[in-house]
Order: sequence, then C-alpha cells, then structure tokens
Amino acid sequence: MKLLIIKIDTSHEVEDALSVFALDNLNALGVESRNRSDFEQASWLHDSTVVEMDDIKDLPKDTYFYAYFDEEADKDALVKKFQDKLKELKDYGLNVGDAKITTSYIQDQDWNTAWQKYYHVIDFSRHLAIVPEWEDYKPAFKDQQIIKLDPGLAFGTGNHKTTKLAMMGLERVMVKPMNVVDVGTGSGILAIAASKLGATDVLATDISDESMTAAKQNAALNNIKNIHTQKTSLLADVKGKFDIIVANILAEILLDLIPQMDTHLNDGGRVIFSGIDYLQLPKIEKSLDENGFKIDLTMRQERWVGLVITRKEK
Repeated sequence: MKLLIIKIDTSHEVEDALSVFALDNLNALGVESRNRSDFEQASWLHDSTVVEMDDIKDLPKDTYFYAYFDEEADKDALVKKFQDKLKELKDYGLNVGDAKITTSYIQDQDWNTAWQKYYHVIDFSRHLAIVPEWEDYKPAFKDQQIIKLDPGLAFGTGNHKTTKLAMMGLERVMVKPMNVVDVGTGSGILAIAASKLGATDVLATDISDESMTAAKQNAALNNIKNIHTQKTSLLADVKGKFDIIVANILAEILLDLIPQMDTHLNDGGRVIFSGIDYLQLPKIEKSLDENGFKIDLTMRQERWVGLVITRKEK
C-alpha cells in the first residue's frame, strides 16, 4: 500500500490549525511536522550534543507540515482545499510561511515507531507528567500523576503550548471531584489529565474516527475506566451537564461552541478554552459576553491564549 503525502512549507503558527483541518475535515490518515526549532533546541538537551545545521537534509525555514492520505485520494482536490485553508489562516493574520505545497507517494510503513526517538517525557508540573509508553520514568514527586501516551499519528502529544495552557486551566479549577467534558479530544490527553486530577466522570468528544480510537487506546493505556467517548461535532447530541467544559481547539471552532455551553454547564461550572491566537481573542471575548459568560483568568504563552470562563452573575 502506498500513501499520498501532501507537504506544506509553512510556519509553526499554523501547525495546529493544519493538523485539525487535515484530520477532522479531510480525514487524513495522519499528520506530522518537521520544525527547525526542534533541531536548534537539540543541542540544549545534552551538553555533548552537537547539531550541524548545514549537514541536515531537508531542513525547513520554519516548519514542514505533512498530511498522509490513501493513495486513491483525489490529490488535486486536497491541494486546493489546503490552499484555501492557508489563505483563510493568512486572512486571520497568521503567518503561513511560504505556503508552498508539494505532493509525493511513498510506501506505507510503521510510522508509529519511526519517530519515537524524537518524543520524550514532558515534566509538565509537580502534579502531572506526560510519558511516552516506551519510556520508563520515575515521578519527580511521590504524588505526581503520570499520563502514559502513545500519540501515534493522532493529533495531540502534549508538547504544544495550547495543550499546556489547557492543562494549567484544569489544574487551576479541579479543586474537588467534578465531571468533565473534553471537546475535540484528539489523542485524549486532556480527558486523561482530568481523570488523573480527580474527575469523577469524563466524556471525550471528537468528530474524527481516528481521534476516538486514539482516545480509547490512550485511556486503556492508563488503566482509566471513567472516560467515555462520543463521536460528534462539539457538544451536538451530547446529553447532560458538566462541572467543567474544556476545549483546546481553534478560535473559529470555539465560536461555534460558545452558544452550546449554557445548556451543558452546571451551576457554578467552569469552561477552559485554549488554542486561541491572541489576534482572535477579541472575537472570543465578544461572543462570550453576548452569550452570558465572562473571563475569570487569562493565560498566555507567546501568541497562544488560554482562558478560564464562568457565567456572568445575574
């Protein structure tokens, strides 16, 4: 079996947006990124590491984004959809880099193990650490919870700033046992984090079959029984209310989620948003205000913003 590869010479600023678009909208079999910063930072990991940038083949100016599809997929149609998406992201004010798209075909292989040497333990906080399943790790604190993760080709390894902001929000608001819904769960990392932090019950939703599979597999990897999955768009067709709604997705999708939140949030409940580019924050603030919500806490790392949200007082 061969795979169609669509390669985009782009910017790290739109890496997440392209990942979500490829997996959720175009049903990609998987995505991958090659970032120049990964090679630049490699020399910081160990004193003995020397990285000769001139010797590295196919080194991007910033980021190469790869999306993998079945060889029977319509190549020209996919390229056109990515071109339109890049134009949309550029119109949002995001840096899309050269935005050059190329295509090729390669023989399928075991991608789940080919890149493992680049993925290591993330000591997120004294409460949580994200550990790839193939690595041994001793917690830094005796009460530090370990999230075992096998992200494979599914979106969400815990490395990205938006995921970290969402986890910061969870740590902030999870002050007692609560029930949680993780909207757009991806690999299930936030659902697992919520469970590890003491959630009584967690619902993980996503529109992607691949994400549903990854979330279930990663929950099982962590021996977690209280995570349930539902394939749906945002909170459509979801029944019940929750103490915490967490969503690490792009601002344009969060705008569709906001009108759904009131009927799914318990009294005194909190909402955690991440994945917001700071240029899109005014639109989020306006929609929250119009729908009866207010921002209690704003978190920011570089251009990415995370929010803790509650209902306005009546």
